[in-house]
Amino acid sequence: MPEHVSVFQQIALVILAVATVAWVVGLVRLVRVVAFAAPQPPRLPMGALPGQSQAPALESVPLTADEQDAFAGLVRQFSRR
Repeated sequence: MPEHVSVFQQIALVILAVATVAWVVGLVRLVRVVAFAAPQPPRLPMGALPGQSQAPALESVPLTADEQDAFAGLVRQFSRR
């Protein structure tokens, strides 16, 4: 190393190099474990509701004449864009 580099800078450089090598080794191990692991079925998160056994029934609500006119106005307004 050059003479103008202090001992503390050299020690810091060694520590950073060791930390980098340890991080790379850990990352490579993690990638290998994830890549070669047997796929597991997805699990529901804690408190999740189970899937529906059948589709819900269709619902409809009769609209008044004013509501039908308002809806027609919205459809015309959106169709212009």
